Amino acid sequence: MKNLSSGQIRQMFLDFFQEKGHTIEPSASLIPVDDPTLLWINSGVATMKKYFDGTVVPKNPRMTSSQKSIRTNDIENVGKTPRHHTLFEMLGNFSVGDYFKKEAITWAFELLTSPKWFGWDKDKLYMTVYPKDTDAKKYWEAVGVAPDHIIEIEDNFWDIGQGPSGPDSEIFYDRGADFDELAPDDPENYPGGENDRWLEVWNIVFSQYNHTPQGTYEPLPRKNIDTGMGLERVVSIFQNARTNFETDLFLPMIRQTESFSDHKKYGVSKQDDVAFRIIADHARAITVAIGDGALPSNVGRGYVIRRLIRRAIVNGQRLGIKSAFLYKLAPVVGETLKSYYPEVLEQRNYIEKVIHSEEDRFNETLNDGLKLLQDVINSTKAAAKKDIDGATAFKLYDTYGFPYELTKEEAADAGLGVDKKGFQAEMQKQKQRARNARSGAKSMKIQRDLLVKVKDDSQYVGYDTLDVKDAKLLEIVEDEKLVSESKAETVELIFDKTPFYAEMGGQVADRGVILDDNGDKVADVIDVQHAPNGQNLHTVKTEESLVQGQTYHLVVDRLFHSRVEKNHTATHLLDQSLRNVLGGHTQQAGSLVEPGYLRFDFNHFGQVTDEDLQKVEQMVNQQIFKETDVKTVVTDPKTGKKMGAIALFSEKYGDKVRVVSIGDFSVEFCGGTHVANTRDIGLFKIVSESGVGAGVRRIEAVTSKDAFRLLNNQSNELKQISNRLKVTQLKDVPTRVEQLQEEIKDLKAKQDSLEAKLAGQQAEAVFDNKQTAGQFTIITGNIKDAGMQQLRQLADTWRSNNLSDVLVLGTGSGQKANLVVAVADEKVKFGLKAGDLIKAIAPNINGGGGGRPNMAQAGGKNPAGLQTALQAAIEWLENK
Repeated sequence: MKNLSSGQIRQMFLDFFQEKGHTIEPSASLIPVDDPTLLWINSGVATMKKYFDGTVVPKNPRMTSSQKSIRTNDIENVGKTPRHHTLFEMLGNFSVGDYFKKEAITWAFELLTSPKWFGWDKDKLYMTVYPKDTDAKKYWEAVGVAPDHIIEIEDNFWDIGQGPSGPDSEIFYDRGADFDELAPDDPENYPGGENDRWLEVWNIVFSQYNHTPQGTYEPLPRKNIDTGMGLERVVSIFQNARTNFETDLFLPMIRQTESFSDHKKYGVSKQDDVAFRIIADHARAITVAIGDGALPSNVGRGYVIRRLIRRAIVNGQRLGIKSAFLYKLAPVVGETLKSYYPEVLEQRNYIEKVIHSEEDRFNETLNDGLKLLQDVINSTKAAAKKDIDGATAFKLYDTYGFPYELTKEEAADAGLGVDKKGFQAEMQKQKQRARNARSGAKSMKIQRDLLVKVKDDSQYVGYDTLDVKDAKLLEIVEDEKLVSESKAETVELIFDKTPFYAEMGGQVADRGVILDDNGDKVADVIDVQHAPNGQNLHTVKTEESLVQGQTYHLVVDRLFHSRVEKNHTATHLLDQSLRNVLGGHTQQAGSLVEPGYLRFDFNHFGQVTDEDLQKVEQMVNQQIFKETDVKTVVTDPKTGKKMGAIALFSEKYGDKVRVVSIGDFSVEFCGGTHVANTRDIGLFKIVSESGVGAGVRRIEAVTSKDAFRLLNNQSNELKQISNRLKVTQLKDVPTRVEQLQEEIKDLKAKQDSLEAKLAGQQAEAVFDNKQTAGQFTIITGNIKDAGMQQLRQLADTWRSNNLSDVLVLGTGSGQKANLVVAVADEKVKFGLKAGDLIKAIAPNINGGGGGRPNMAQAGGKNPAGLQTALQAAIEWLENK
């Protein structure tokens, strides 16, 4: 076996397929672009969907990649099994309507067995095939695989629902009897079964059917090849590692963790080994994901990041690590990946900052969780129960990051168990909620083959002119058919040249009209998109018949176009200003450029202060007022990067790129349209800034006349305010507002004081009126001219004087009613809960509420029901 590093193995795979005519596609960001069906990029093919469904035709139908991916559907198994990971790399080769089974199988066998490449012993390889796929079996035998090394398995059919599907063939490597942990007659003891001896290393999917919405399987117009080889598994074979974790992809993090631990060593204790593996795996995943723009939060991708960080920290504590340590593993991860992902090390400081901040936050949460867990243990014992209920265990897991195993261990130390079925039921509910959130989107479209075949040359000339008088109509698409003439209301058109910009990079498409030779309008252009082969595809509303081969006069709406390009150029200035003010880690996460406003999403850890926003806005306007020329150069990507051009993760660049420079302030790759000079933008004004997702902020802004209109409206509103405040000069408005706020504060304090006195006077009479309700004593009262704050203060007085078992107070005025319920601490221990009582009586005031076991409150809109609610409380206690 060759002695190769993970970097060498990755490169060897890519080099092999490059020799076979494949284009090496760079690894895309883990954060999907324009794909609501995915939380993460979870495979190599996930980035190729647009090619397989025919939305876009690739320049080369043969592609290969090493794609970083994340899967978290079985995170519980990470660290406990040899092969499960959250972050992994999928090596793959892809064919879009080019070669098929014979070539895919022949090349796979060559890569694996040729001495020039992997050089594996062919006798150690086993292949599984779909029973009805006789071609695959024939081709494997033709390259030299023995018939008894080819196994038919009914499950070898790749199908994820609507879209491309087909049979597949899996390749297994026999690691030898030393890895065989099953009995010879065990039903899983075969290549393809659940065992460690035969390691699956590659899956080749022969995508040859369309799975239709009707549930049928129709032959694809263009057959495809999609393969996936797990880098981590292949490395374990080359490096003769028992598991994936004993390879150069994970061992550096494990060794570093050993140095942080309390004299713990990997390979000594099975329980400790699990903790070391979890930490190494999760450190890799969070480091790369944060580098790609994901940030910890309570939703979506952010929730996954937070969960991984917390799970790693808890396992660090099991190894005796008491202080923040996970952030120190980020540079170690960067070193293991630097040969192919140098950007991880480049962002080291930012990644460390994010992880360290989350570690500090969780260490505080962890202490709160431990206290809560102790309270749960105490209350479970007090109720004479043997198990902590599943819902509570899930809350500890979901809110405080406690793995089920940790809760189980702490409970066992106290002589208790945990309701595992209840926990799993809550976990299933959460997974279902996540599935439902994405159920409306389709994973992959059915192939639209019509436009894939249309390969006419079509030139976009809108960078130079917005008026083309002799555009030849090449294609007319009506109801998914190519026609020579159309009178349909809506059709799609392709011309030999066009001034209409097709929607791309967040910039909306141009609008305009199509005229005939007489200057009469024949159609309105309402949208322009890119056809699969790159032509500008015009969607039009027709007024007259359109004829293929005829020439037309194409006219772009100049005002619409001008307003869009002002806003687009402003996004470039905004992007660079954000980097300058907030830091170089800031990356564009999306944009929308319309004629009336611009929207710009960016990754950022933490809030954006008003002061920073003001700096950003001022910086953009400084560039506008400098009247700097906007220059565009067409070059190759390598030269563009040397010029300092910023590239976006979400964009794939061809052989030629447009580099847009605004002086020495901003340089970006961009195919959009722009003003000639920044002075054309006129003015820039931020309208709003907000958070729109985990670590993603959004700025909305306007330029030119829209910015002037906004400022003018704000000025008029300020004048109205000054008139109502009776202030003669606008500059004095803030001072007058502060004075009014102080006056209101003083009046509120006086009101609270008076209400407290009145409530106290009423309380003396209320507290003397103690009643018996069943086995409990209760005090109830309707306090007039009070608020919730006064009710809570009276409840504190009641508790400190131990006046009864239960207190229920209400107050109301106008359309508002409030209730407070308090329960003596000694009664809480016996199962009496304020929250249960408040939920029972709150409907009487048309409201709802909740709270702690010893104190709860409710609000409603029916003060007339207060007396009924108080009586209902007495009756509720009588029935306890």
